[in-house]
Amino acid sequence: MSKQIQIAVPDFVDLDAAEMRLLLAAALYDQGRLSLGQGAEMAGLSKRAFMESLGGCGASVFNHSPEDLARDLANA
Repeated sequence: MSKQIQIAVPDFVDLDAAEMRLLLAAALYDQGRLSLGQGAEMAGLSKRAFMESLGGCGASVFNHSPEDLARDLANA
């Protein structure tokens, strides 16, 4: 199941829909609210591409607890 959310973005914000999805997915992943796989799915990317994109979004794949990393690996 998925939700559709519409956001009015001012013209001076130079982001397209794909960039917005990536930034939101990266932020939620960084907060521990999404697994790596969930973040990748939300961003519309492979897990590898999502991991490679995290740094550009100010997030890190390495800032989670060992338990979080084990959960992500188990779900991979």
